[in-house]
Amino acid sequence: MPNPTVFFVSDGTGITAETFGNAILAQFEFKFRHIRLPFVDSVDKAHQAVRQINHTAEVEGRKPIVFTTLVDMDVLKVIQDGCKGRLLDMFGTFVNPLEEELGVKSNHRIGRFSDVSKSKEYHDRIEAINFSLAHDDGQLNRDLESSDVILVGVSRSGKTPTSLYLAMQYGLKAANYPLIPEDFDRRQLPPALTPHKKKIFGLTIQPERLSEIRNERRPNSKYASLLNCRNEVAEAEAMMRRAGIRWLSTTHKSIEEIATTILQEISPERLIY
Repeated sequence: MPNPTVFFVSDGTGITAETFGNAILAQFEFKFRHIRLPFVDSVDKAHQAVRQINHTAEVEGRKPIVFTTLVDMDVLKVIQDGCKGRLLDMFGTFVNPLEEELGVKSNHRIGRFSDVSKSKEYHDRIEAINFSLAHDDGQLNRDLESSDVILVGVSRSGKTPTSLYLAMQYGLKAANYPLIPEDFDRRQLPPALTPHKKKIFGLTIQPERLSEIRNERRPNSKYASLLNCRNEVAEAEAMMRRAGIRWLSTTHKSIEEIATTILQEISPERLIY
């Protein structure tokens, strides 16, 4: 039997449908085949989606799973009436009961990023991404007072992807600084960070894993050698202990887990969802 096929049907980008759907699918030991159908925002496109879903059902001899986040009721009705898949309408499942409980109608807004020209939250998110890119890897130390969090750690310990995730997902201005031999010689954090100690969060990693990652970038170099990685990690962890900053190991953690821990510890006042 082929891997089960899952459709994500949305009248917007489909990010909500995929995020929610994948969280549910992760509970099952299957490798699913994902098909994204974004911008299904008309009856004609809905009929096209139905034909694709039904063709898959016929070819595979099983019902595809269909996650939808469709706001337009005419579009949704085409899917509901014609689709031969196992339909999971997330807005119908969650929004309708909330409307009853709250006693108000929802906005029935298409997509998280609809009408971005009028969305302050969207522009704040873009500003946070630009800030994080400008302050990546210690490139810029101006304007750190406006940062929400400053990540420190040895090179390739996960600072950059975590910074960008915090910016893109939560609209946080996240700077990051690499700890380098000069810092270890001084036995102090980089001077530019001293006034912002409350915003600093440290990342570390097992030396063996760090050596693997660095060898992908610079094979057989001193930078990637296990001995050097052990020394750098030991020095960085000792420095973070002396400075009294919070830190965690990224070795066995996903970016989402790292970011969640940082949010719990730093507790920034400003979050965008």
